[in-house]
Amino acid sequence: MREEQAALDIVQDAMLRLAESYGDRPGAELPMLFQRILQNAIRDWFRRQKVRSTWVTLFSSLFPGRDEDQDRDPLETLAEAGESNAIALPSDQLERSQLVEIIEQEIAKLPARQREAFLMRYWEELDVAETARAMGCSEGSVKTHCSRAAHALAAALRARGVSP
Repeated sequence: MREEQAALDIVQDAMLRLAESYGDRPGAELPMLFQRILQNAIRDWFRRQKVRSTWVTLFSSLFPGRDEDQDRDPLETLAEAGESNAIALPSDQLERSQLVEIIEQEIAKLPARQREAFLMRYWEELDVAETARAMGCSEGSVKTHCSRAAHALAAALRARGVSP
């Protein structure tokens, strides 16, 4: 890992998971358990980064020059760009508004649990454990729902001609 803060966060989360789930185990078992938890946490981080990168690339290609607003909702930013930019060509404004509508439609078509998991993970940026608690399901279910939602959205957007 090249990001020191992310690495420290991953190690800390792995330690917390170990303490929460396996605190009653004998000390001799803890190093092996910690190693497995840490490996899984690292894999999860890289998967999240890959998916997040895909969506960020898609959205950033739709409204260049908006990098200063990292914490904003991409759909709100697209809608504002379409409404407030009087200099933009009408064709660009129309394209942006149509794109926002397409994305909203495709998200709305997702099954409820997939939509819920996707929005919590990638819009609200909750981690897997937080999302699982909020949804009342296992972390594995959250991962499955998010993966299926991301694949379905990507396929639906490609089918409708939207690409990064």
